[in-house]
Amino acid sequence: MSNQEQPLLRVKGLTVRYGNGCPHCIGGGRLNKNTCPECKTVWACKDVGFELYPGEILGVVGESGSGKSTMMKSLYFDFPVTKGEAYLGNYKDGKEDIFHQNLQQKKYIRNHIMGMVYQNPVLGLRMDYSSAGNIAEKLIASGHREFQGMTDRALMLLKAVEILPERMKEPPKNFSGGMQQRVQISKALANNPAVLLLDEVTTGLDLSVQAKVLDLIRKIRQEFNISILLVSHDLAVIRMLADRTIVMLDGQIIERGLTDQILDDPQHSYTQQLVHSLL
Repeated sequence: MSNQEQPLLRVKGLTVRYGNGCPHCIGGGRLNKNTCPECKTVWACKDVGFELYPGEILGVVGESGSGKSTMMKSLYFDFPVTKGEAYLGNYKDGKEDIFHQNLQQKKYIRNHIMGMVYQNPVLGLRMDYSSAGNIAEKLIASGHREFQGMTDRALMLLKAVEILPERMKEPPKNFSGGMQQRVQISKALANNPAVLLLDEVTTGLDLSVQAKVLDLIRKIRQEFNISILLVSHDLAVIRMLADRTIVMLDGQIIERGLTDQILDDPQHSYTQQLVHSLL
């Protein structure tokens, strides 16, 4: 990856606040972890900024409550942002902040440029629809109407995530957790998104199933040349997949760099603690 390449996604000053804030916290006063001691406002993300480059996997690590999932869901417009900007290189030439687009434009971005895979498949799938129907839903949302074309696309995507063709008419509620995640990945890929957001996709899966899902993510990156933002609290997952990594604590990025560099020579005391707790 050359440094001359333009980032596909640029995020600046992303802040998500639960509560109105007060002169203490808005004025930059000291927080208790990510909560204002005066007014109890929670700063779930505070001034988060990063770049994601074409074809890159960017890892995001941190403990529960560090702001990782809030950041991901904000990028997919599930949560409103308090302030901040984000630009996609393939949306309006990367010149217009996606957070401040109207609802119709945000739907366009969700349906054409980004795919999201949630930690809990219930958030990303309709459990009573067939697996193929889940993929068709995403295709219809972006304007596809041709039945055979959608059926062929669903078949191809389910095959890519190793779901047998004879099971494409089955609803995800019949499947194991690992299979549900694979259906969710195929749905997220339906419209060839440029950016895939993966939020703790291996959490709660057996090790052998985890390994399959990780292999699948690697294969998808190669086949589709997709850029991936990968949230995980599992450093082994991050080491295996991520080119670069950012470390979050209490809603802020405290360290960033090449993955090997961060895991082999962490600079921040929290990252050192995180790495050493797994050695």
